[in-house]
Amino acid sequence: MRSPTYGIIPNIAKSIKSDILLQIFNNMCRVRYFELGLIEAFKEKIFDKFVYLSSGQESIAASMSLVIPDFMIFAQHRCHSTYLSFGGDPVALRDELIGLPSGTSGGRAGSNCLQYHKNNMTMFGHHGLIGENVPFGVGAALGSGKPVVCFFGDGAAEEDYVFAAMGFAVTHKLPVFFVCEDNNLSVLTTIDKRRSWSMTEVAKGLGMPAVDITDDPWTVYRKTQELKDTLPAFINIYTCRAYWHNSVGTDGPPEWDRFKIVKDELIKLGMGKQIEEIENKIKTSMEQIWDKKLLQKLLKK
Repeated sequence: MRSPTYGIIPNIAKSIKSDILLQIFNNMCRVRYFELGLIEAFKEKIFDKFVYLSSGQESIAASMSLVIPDFMIFAQHRCHSTYLSFGGDPVALRDELIGLPSGTSGGRAGSNCLQYHKNNMTMFGHHGLIGENVPFGVGAALGSGKPVVCFFGDGAAEEDYVFAAMGFAVTHKLPVFFVCEDNNLSVLTTIDKRRSWSMTEVAKGLGMPAVDITDDPWTVYRKTQELKDTLPAFINIYTCRAYWHNSVGTDGPPEWDRFKIVKDELIKLGMGKQIEEIENKIKTSMEQIWDKKLLQKLLKK
């Protein structure tokens, strides 16, 4: 069942401190306005590399990052939101995307393979095979004993080594949080055409706590709090991508726009002025990062 309201805890926003609500919105804005600048630069043909956008799905990492900020991160290919929400430098990300030596991987990895090991943030990016970050993350938890979060999509969930890695994590009681960002699409093929089973039921069958919810950030925040102390655990989060698989083209209107839903809810809670200030501040900073003249100057060096 896919719905913008599925699994949401009733009146959840009212039970969370206002500074947390605003920080989640701040993180969502960082992702949304960074990518709007990226899209504009792409349209202006300032660069032409593939990009894998997080817009539409940004609420997941935006909220989880406040609960598990010190977890080692094994991200999927659509990982800008993870990088930016957990504290990655947007300038270093921009430079990576346009191929500069000052990028996160010297401009050599690009959009889908982001690595970042600074400012108490440890993020290992996608490496090529869909879902391979899951067994890598499980191995890291086994070898280090440190908590890990693995983000992957509903298509990656169908790779056989994902199940094997999850089962291994249960057997060895490893501190791994498995997070499926379920946008119902593997490239352009919906789940109902690909499989008849539920990833959440599979996780439960393996012996770990598992839940289905939508990408309401405050429900994600609360469920992350509940599950982080019962690892390994699995959370399947219904969400909607705003842009196509590896470009800035659109699929048409998404099923729902969580960014707008969140803004509307915060306004109802009397935070309109605060979120306007946050949004304007971040919008301005991201416009400066993606300034056309600045980019042209950087690329001439």
